[in-house]
Amino acid sequence: MIIFFSIVFSIYGTINYYIIRRGLTVIPNEYKSLYLIIIIFLAASYIAGRLLENIWVSPLSVALVYIGSFWLAIMIYIFLQLLIVDFVLLIEKFFHFIPSFLTKDIVSTKKIVALSIVILTIIIVAAGYINTNMIIIKKYNINVKKNAGELKSLNIAMASDLHLGTINSYGFMYEVAEKINSLNPDIILFAGDIIDEDLAPVIKYDVGEHLNKLKSKYGVYGITGNHEYIGGVEPAVKYLEKYNIKIIRDDAIKIDNAFYLVGREDLSIKQFAGKRRKELSEIIKDIDKSLPIILMDHQPYKLEEAQKNKIDLQLSGHTHNGQLWPFNYIVEKIYELAWGYRVIDNTHYYVSCGVGGWGPPIRTGSRPEIINIKLNFIGDEKSN
Repeated sequence: MIIFFSIVFSIYGTINYYIIRRGLTVIPNEYKSLYLIIIIFLAASYIAGRLLENIWVSPLSVALVYIGSFWLAIMIYIFLQLLIVDFVLLIEKFFHFIPSFLTKDIVSTKKIVALSIVILTIIIVAAGYINTNMIIIKKYNINVKKNAGELKSLNIAMASDLHLGTINSYGFMYEVAEKINSLNPDIILFAGDIIDEDLAPVIKYDVGEHLNKLKSKYGVYGITGNHEYIGGVEPAVKYLEKYNIKIIRDDAIKIDNAFYLVGREDLSIKQFAGKRRKELSEIIKDIDKSLPIILMDHQPYKLEEAQKNKIDLQLSGHTHNGQLWPFNYIVEKIYELAWGYRVIDNTHYYVSCGVGGWGPPIRTGSRPEIINIKLNFIGDEKSN
């Protein structure tokens, strides 16, 4: 954890230092001190707010978290644009392609460029904020070549990465619950990161009231994600189960004598708890594999494990599809399946970009989503 957070804070500090240094080249002398104070305040707000809410959840902690969250997105887009500007200036030193009228009055040109960066950043962040509040429902019809007793189909409502906390709070969970209930699901599945790092604001604002309103024939099930482990997995699980969300932790549950639901501990169990999660083969060794098997595994690593173990449907999240463009391109390089639906042999996979988000309430790479899967049990074609 020390190494992880040291790296994160080093990168965060370096980016903010870069923005400060570049900004000081265009800010008039009489405003440089004020500019420096503002940027330092913005950069420190998120960290200060998250630390404060561990002690005292209050309007001050909420304000700091919101300010800091928006700054995270603003910082990223200012940083990316400054990198482009500096790259252009580097090429200019060798090829001298910038028109002379722009280089003649360099001070005015710098101010115009700085203003353009600020305006474009505001537009991007505002659009991303609007987008993150527009939750969509994506529907899939999937056939599984197994029988499930008397059950012919299963209506699944699935969501991942709610990140319930200061940002995604009471109103957010109300909307998510309403949309899920409107699907009249047979079962509701949450594929990890249900709780953000801090449980205190979830309790303070009674987000559990809307968790309790979720309705389905077979109940509500979830798994741990890395954020449950970052914030404290045992209190998070205890809170969720208080509101009738059954957290499956390296276990398989047989439901209605028709299908199995398997939930894996998040990979973060080793990093944050010093424990080992069970191998998938170990979890399902004693179950009847002739019945359909649905697996929830928060981080979509090693997809071949589900395929090798005859899993019919794997549901994951974690990636957020990068959340902020252009990080989706990085995520696509890290994961075999970073977002969306895929079939490998007889195993179906869906990796959700999440219904909530971490950090800034801003999405520029995808829409927040709830997944509605109708799972049809059509039996083995050879036996038909």
